[in-house]
Amino acid sequence: MCGITGFIQWNGDLTQDSQLLVKMTESLAHRGPDGSGTWISNPCAFGHRRLSVIDPENGAQPMIIHQEDEVYAIVYNGELYNAVELREDLIRRGHRFSTKCDTEVLLVSYIEWGPDCLERLNGIFAFAIWDSAREQVFLARDRVGVKPLFYSYIDGTLIFGSEPKALLQHPKVEPVVGAEGLAEVFIIGPARTPGHGVYKDISELRPGMAMIFSREGLRKYTYWKLESKPHEDDVLRTASYLQGLLRDTVERQLVSDVPVCSLLSGGLDSSALSSLAVDYYRRTGQGQVHTYSVDYVDNSKHFQSHSFQPGADGPWIKRMHEELGTHHHWVEFDTPELVEALDDSTRTRDLPGMADVDASLFLFCREIKKGATVAISGEAADEIFGGYPWFHREEMLNSGTFPWSVAPDMRASLLSPEIREWIRPLEYLGDRYSDAVAEVPKLDGETGEQAKMRVMSYLNITRFMPTLLDRKDRMSMGVGLEVRVPYTDHRLIEYVWNIPWSIKSTGNREKGILRKALEGVLPDDVLYRKKSPYPKTHNPNYLAAVKAQVLRILDDASSPLLPLIDKTRIRELASSPDASSNLPWFGQLMSGPQLFAYLAQVHFWLKEYNVSIR
Repeated sequence: MCGITGFIQWNGDLTQDSQLLVKMTESLAHRGPDGSGTWISNPCAFGHRRLSVIDPENGAQPMIIHQEDEVYAIVYNGELYNAVELREDLIRRGHRFSTKCDTEVLLVSYIEWGPDCLERLNGIFAFAIWDSAREQVFLARDRVGVKPLFYSYIDGTLIFGSEPKALLQHPKVEPVVGAEGLAEVFIIGPARTPGHGVYKDISELRPGMAMIFSREGLRKYTYWKLESKPHEDDVLRTASYLQGLLRDTVERQLVSDVPVCSLLSGGLDSSALSSLAVDYYRRTGQGQVHTYSVDYVDNSKHFQSHSFQPGADGPWIKRMHEELGTHHHWVEFDTPELVEALDDSTRTRDLPGMADVDASLFLFCREIKKGATVAISGEAADEIFGGYPWFHREEMLNSGTFPWSVAPDMRASLLSPEIREWIRPLEYLGDRYSDAVAEVPKLDGETGEQAKMRVMSYLNITRFMPTLLDRKDRMSMGVGLEVRVPYTDHRLIEYVWNIPWSIKSTGNREKGILRKALEGVLPDDVLYRKKSPYPKTHNPNYLAAVKAQVLRILDDASSPLLPLIDKTRIRELASSPDASSNLPWFGQLMSGPQLFAYLAQVHFWLKEYNVSIR
């Protein structure tokens, strides 16, 4: 994995901008600690920071290929999991390779097939290719958005980068946020509407989309989207196919020239990946798999079971690493570390994020990086297989809004009357929800109940899943750790998307068909354990710390947060018992403590990035 950036303009001498390109590139040094490269050749300026995973000696970027009179150049962030097959196909077609890295495979694929190469790729990626033959730059992002790609198109100049911070180095891109950006932060956040960069001049290339920039202008198009069609397999055949597909996906994603570990929570998703990894390592003689888990000081003492988090993970982690014989690493953090890391996680995201969930993941990845460069993780299984409570509760299924954010009135009440009037948060939320529902590809003949579950699945895959993929990318790449997410394989998502809910919920259980597919892979007690999400701190000291932080901000007349919020309402919440974990705010994990932490992050972001509101 890496960091990419650059800009393209058809007029002027870009060689005068070499220091600007270096500055943009170095802003992404955390994503690629192993190397740096820049390339300028009018009209293109490309920059790259490298994290070496495959062929460390020969994979430097930007990579340039000269073919007769034509020049092709690429900057690329990602991994191709079918690089071996693509290379063999391209060799049969007469191409020769000088490296073993997938960067060259991707560039040669483009040379052979042009933009249609996207249909042949299995992987996670964001890249830009200069094509002198067509006199254009081709940019694309993977099908489900595991790898990020932001861009600005200003005064005929296209500026792009893996993270907003790279674009903000360019003099044409200013840290300005308007009404829509504030609505994203306060009523959608910490999620984001796909394509929305929050900053007024920054957009995001949506998952499954490509972009061509030529002298004629900028053209975007969708090359992949979910398609609804009848599912022909019965339960047993579906389960068998899923196990084979998941096994193939994991084994493809274990290929690396550097150590690969597994994140293990003791739940279904991570335990399955760890088990498949151990089996593959044993069969291929690659030794012992290292696994990692995260927890918090005194969490067991303060843990309280509830419907979203029914049980502690610790005993199940121990159960699984002993069952699998992995070399396990227990990582634990205390409250002061989590509070201190809020600022680091905000810088890493360039936006306020998921509070202590971000902060703990940032710290966790930093610890993992001491012993590994690549990890596999269980993100996305709940979204595609229907694991979350909102798939199973009528009041959430029928809420008429995004089910992970079911208290919009409360959220809107935190804003000052002037800001509420300007950004119209509830209206904005309603429009974004309507947009999402309107995109759902319908299937003729489905009953009302089936159609409702398809809508819920679509919302989770296209709106909630990107939030968690953003979190995993920024927090891991913030410390130079590559995290692979096997459940996002597009073949798996395409297949599961069309499995009827009656089969998905086989056994009347959340993720029932996944459990059925993993019979024989996991012990029964782990296989049928009730879902528990990514662990958060339950220590009351965390609530006390972030609440005190927000109260200090409210007393700071210079805080840029104050004109945006209803200070009286925030003080009321801070003094109320409802500021405990019972306050609904976002998702399964984020309640009162996370609301206060988020407000502290917004304050820090506005101040640190010198954000203008207009």
